[in-house]
Amino acid sequence: MADKRDYYEVLGVNRNATDEELKKAYRVLAKKYHPDVNKSAEAETLFKEVGEAYSVLSDPDKRRQYDQFGFDGLNGAFSSGFSGGFNPFDIFNDLFGGGFSGGFSSSSTRRNAPVRGRDIKEALKITFIEAAFGTKKTINISRSESCEKCKGTGAKEGTGMKTCPQCRGTGEMRIQQNTLFGQMITATTCNKCNGKGKIIEEFCDSCKGAGNIKVTKKIEINIPKGIDNNQIISLRGQGDAGKNGGPEGDLLVHITVMPHEIFTRDNTTVYCRIPISYAQAVLGANITVPTLDGDMSYSIPEGTQTNTSFTIKNKGIPVLNRDTRGDQIFEVYVDVPRKLTKEQKKALEDYAELLGESNNKDKRKKRIF
Repeated sequence: MADKRDYYEVLGVNRNATDEELKKAYRVLAKKYHPDVNKSAEAETLFKEVGEAYSVLSDPDKRRQYDQFGFDGLNGAFSSGFSGGFNPFDIFNDLFGGGFSGGFSSSSTRRNAPVRGRDIKEALKITFIEAAFGTKKTINISRSESCEKCKGTGAKEGTGMKTCPQCRGTGEMRIQQNTLFGQMITATTCNKCNGKGKIIEEFCDSCKGAGNIKVTKKIEINIPKGIDNNQIISLRGQGDAGKNGGPEGDLLVHITVMPHEIFTRDNTTVYCRIPISYAQAVLGANITVPTLDGDMSYSIPEGTQTNTSFTIKNKGIPVLNRDTRGDQIFEVYVDVPRKLTKEQKKALEDYAELLGESNNKDKRKKRIF
């Protein structure tokens, strides 16, 4: 990806640009570099580069993944990115309503062009430990696939497509009307072929002419170690089938990490709180600390105060797509017992006297009646 320019640089906006600022920048550059307007050798390349940048930054999910992972995120497991079906002229025509050829000179040609399949969105809950160390999950999804019987054409075996007799292959119907202002010609999409210019002679028995059929599939998902709450895993080509030979969409899996009873996390750092006794705080002690890898012994010094924090290196969450880990920070607090035996109370009272401290026993002795 070393030869690709940063998308924000391509559009000439900062990384905090609003949707409106992105659209404005794209409009200016798309008009500037459109091959029908700019005949320079590099115009088409720059037009495609601008379209690619806008297609990513105008999509909230793609923009978030690009901001977090860069180009690697768009090409790897965390990209819902565009595929071979991406066409910068589609974006241009959506914003400007056509008016330029861009290789799509008629409505029937546009409607017969390859169309990328729809992305499928699913939600998946995993445990805190599964998020930390990765796991495999299997989910059931419902998606459309190209009909095997007709190979996606929608036509019955042995038959094919024929030119629409109503629009004669143009995909449009032109209606002439006489008005007070003279004759007006209105072009509308042909309702017989839906603008395709061709119709099916006989429908396929399996898909009834749709070209696609709905199926239920079991999909295995590899959850990478270090994934965090609300991140999205994208499986290329596991979405709905495309149309007119277009590529399949993607499967976008939204991850929810369930809370842990002991640990919390902030990025790759793990936190927990551990109770210690008054004697341990005063005298110091070897205490048991829970970690993601199991319990371990840790020595706290004499005079440890409540709410003191300690750090254990490399015991946190694995860094996504790397062989390093964050740290674990645990905080200790003195757990004050609610009930004591007579011996324990006597020992504490003696200790208080040694320190010259007053206590409830002293107050009872000094009570004046």
